[in-house]
Amino acid sequence: MSNTSVHTPSISILTDFKEITKMRLAISVVFSSVAGYFLGAEVVNFVTVLLLAIGGYCMVGASNAYNQIIERDLDALMDRTKDRPIPAGRMSVNTAFIIASTLTIIGLIVLYIINPKTAMFGAISIFLYVSVYTPLKTKTPLAVFVGAFPGAIPFMLGWVAATNEFSIEPGTLFMIQFFWQFPHFWAIGWWLFDDYKKGGFFMLPTGKRDKGTAIQVILYTVWTILVSLIPVFGVTGRLFLTPYAGAIILVLGLGMLYYAFKLYKNRDAVSAKKLMFASVSYITLLQIVYVLDKFLREWI
Repeated sequence: MSNTSVHTPSISILTDFKEITKMRLAISVVFSSVAGYFLGAEVVNFVTVLLLAIGGYCMVGASNAYNQIIERDLDALMDRTKDRPIPAGRMSVNTAFIIASTLTIIGLIVLYIINPKTAMFGAISIFLYVSVYTPLKTKTPLAVFVGAFPGAIPFMLGWVAATNEFSIEPGTLFMIQFFWQFPHFWAIGWWLFDDYKKGGFFMLPTGKRDKGTAIQVILYTVWTILVSLIPVFGVTGRLFLTPYAGAIILVLGLGMLYYAFKLYKNRDAVSAKKLMFASVSYITLLQIVYVLDKFLREWI
């Protein structure tokens, strides 16, 4: 009994910290940033990689904490969010605000140590997510469009961290992740439509699980694939993709497109959930292929 009483509070605090910062999402964002860094770096500096990972996690964690402070009353209405630390009563708003503010300050300082441009884009990301995207979620489906901007920054941020410059290469990485977010978030919005409705969130472009939404999911999936293949044609500066890697990306994209068509055909939550997982697999594998293609070209 004594062991339980000693360890439970610390375990609970750690669990709540993971939830308030959305650890899994934050780690996936850090993964995108590190992938962007490897693409941009001519010589890999692992101290910079570590700083990018720490700073990136802090910025995403802060954004998520601020988000949960603002949406605490709405989170209490939805099944998937009612057990979050604040609505469940395990964490006070003041504690969450201290966590969010501390992470913001640490994140900006760490990213600034890498270079000022990286810190600037990190600051823009957190501002757009908290001050624009979050309030719009209950007002208009255009919130997904606005949210796609801060969501697309991490992949690009890594390149800026490596080069201290913004040009066509990080711009292309930004566009890939920007277009990808539409089918990804609309799939989530379709899958969890009823739960989002309880909180008053407008996530789908037409506001409904209908043919119009399904068609837009297909269109943006196609755009995602096309933008992902642009580096094959040698028009994006140092960001280049061999035809072999391009073929792999195309196959991955067609796989995601298959699930987008399945959603159009079935228009059910099961198909939306499968598309969501397919979209996560696509962006993760795309980033791995991009990085491997670069280093294999340099080694061969």
